[in-house]
Amino acid sequence: MEVKMTLGKRFFNSKVKSYNVKGKEAWLGYLVGPAGALLLNAILGSYLNQFYLDVAGLGYMWGGLFLGLFPILSKIIDAVVDVGYGYLIDHTKSKQGKARPWLLLSAPLMTIFGILLFIIPQTNEIVQSIWVMLTYNLFYSFAYSIYSMAHNMMVPLSTRNVTQRGKLSVFTQIATICTSGIIVALVFPFVVLPMIGVSSTAWIVAMSIFSCLVLPLTLMEYFYTKERITEENVGVEENKIPYKLQLKAIFTDKYIILLMIYFVFYSFGSQVKNLGLIYYSNYILGKYSDGTTQTMISVIGGVPMGIGIFAVWPLAKKFGKRNITVVGFLLYALGGIICMINPYNMVIVLIGQFIKNIGGLPCAYVFMALFADCLDSLEWKTGFRSDGSAMALYNIISTSAIGIGTGFFNLMITGLGYVEPVTGNVPGEITNEVQKVIKNIDGTSSTVFIQNDSVNTFIIWAFLGIEIITGLICAIIILFVNPEKTIHFKQKEIVEREKETYKKEGKEWKPAEIRNAEMVEIQNREAEEHFKEELKVRCETKGLDYEREYAIYLHNKEVKENKEKEKERLQKEKAELKEKARKEKADAKFNALNDAQKEKFLAKVKEKEEKLNEYWNEEEKRGHAIFEDYQKRLALSKEGK
Repeated sequence: MEVKMTLGKRFFNSKVKSYNVKGKEAWLGYLVGPAGALLLNAILGSYLNQFYLDVAGLGYMWGGLFLGLFPILSKIIDAVVDVGYGYLIDHTKSKQGKARPWLLLSAPLMTIFGILLFIIPQTNEIVQSIWVMLTYNLFYSFAYSIYSMAHNMMVPLSTRNVTQRGKLSVFTQIATICTSGIIVALVFPFVVLPMIGVSSTAWIVAMSIFSCLVLPLTLMEYFYTKERITEENVGVEENKIPYKLQLKAIFTDKYIILLMIYFVFYSFGSQVKNLGLIYYSNYILGKYSDGTTQTMISVIGGVPMGIGIFAVWPLAKKFGKRNITVVGFLLYALGGIICMINPYNMVIVLIGQFIKNIGGLPCAYVFMALFADCLDSLEWKTGFRSDGSAMALYNIISTSAIGIGTGFFNLMITGLGYVEPVTGNVPGEITNEVQKVIKNIDGTSSTVFIQNDSVNTFIIWAFLGIEIITGLICAIIILFVNPEKTIHFKQKEIVEREKETYKKEGKEWKPAEIRNAEMVEIQNREAEEHFKEELKVRCETKGLDYEREYAIYLHNKEVKENKEKEKERLQKEKAELKEKARKEKADAKFNALNDAQKEKFLAKVKEKEEKLNEYWNEEEKRGHAIFEDYQKRLALSKEGK
């Protein structure tokens, strides 16, 4: 099914005209433009549930079941429709590309539905429940899902030049980090929350401002992006692997199945922890919206994530991605246990959080590389890549688990007797002691109550305890995910199959790094030619001397290239010296052994190699049988059988 969009008028054209990615496109299209939608989504992900519970007072709707059940159903819908939107975007035909038109559509929708999320009518429960379910799904399952799928496709569709594409990827990542890591984790709890308190009017005004920012910024993303790949591929047919065959491959692979189970526990635990953070800061470690407690916890959590990238990869290379991830989850659980020693003590909790977040480093920086090893292993067994299908399944599982985590949190906290802040006169049936009285920005006053022991215990377990359990479960699961053990054998076979395919087609095979280097060289030559043409037009328009401008460009280019070459030379020299020092250290350590110790060491190395080869031989037999079966299935599918 194709989706055809008529956006042929000049108004809808991209402001980006250049064949090459330039600064304005990177800054406006990939850094500033996406910030609006990413910021709104990050705020909603962290604080919408607090609004539903504390401000809108929906905790007791349907006897406490509503906020427990509707997030689960909504997130499952959201996860499933994401896959459908991916298909729709992939089959969209328009002058403006296949992803950009959906950015244009999503811009006003996110703004409208983002505002409506917070304008809950003050009427009976039936109307309120319908309104909440409708607006929530209109935002997440419709508006933001459309945006997210289109936004995630823009970097891959932007250009074939890997250098320029890498630059855009960095800009997009910075946009994500700045919105979620700085504004939402630090600025929002420190500045915005204390200001808006629990006033529904103040929340509506504040969230309307954030929602309205989405429209102009997303339009900026639309106008300052360009789908060069789509423009090149008009009329080109792709040879795709049948989707059913990819799903069969995924659901019969041990490593992929284990990772999907892992995603369930990890996503569930993380979501409960994230929701618990707000209430833990408000009632256990600090006071309601005090502006400092949550910020301090977030800062301590962010420090290891910022500096850890420099340490985690060397450790992963030395000890293995699987092993370092398992140890990380054990530290994750240990940090939680330390916090639980005295969850009311700021120093102990911050120490525990610091250790916990060190443990989270492998999951943040190494885990996707381990996932990639599993996908390589799957390719070796089947003869084809299943990355897209695997990631779609991951999205469904993780999104659904987030919904289950939200539902679980809400069911527990309301069922145990959570008392939300009250604006105006306090009903007589509320007998809880008062924690503080908030003076809201709209002039009203709200009373915050001390929660009962059961609620406080659950809040502590939600933020600190649940990830002790899920961390240990994840450590056990990852212990059985070890594609690294034989991945070098498998990757070698994949290359040999590739060579054979080239040979059958009468083509010359070259190593991937050489092919990539040649491709980059071709891309750079094409980029250079297009730049010269654009420079000529600009010089003619502005009355500039083309030869002079081009000479300046060449000089600056040469200076830059020389700097990069010198940097590469120094890095290579440093790596060689490091390797030489490592080898000399290993040789010195070996030479320091006596003859008996040397013999024992060599025998141990030989035994290890023999065990590995024996393990590989058994795996190779099973893998080759599976490979032959999939090749027969592929052949039948091509014949239409």
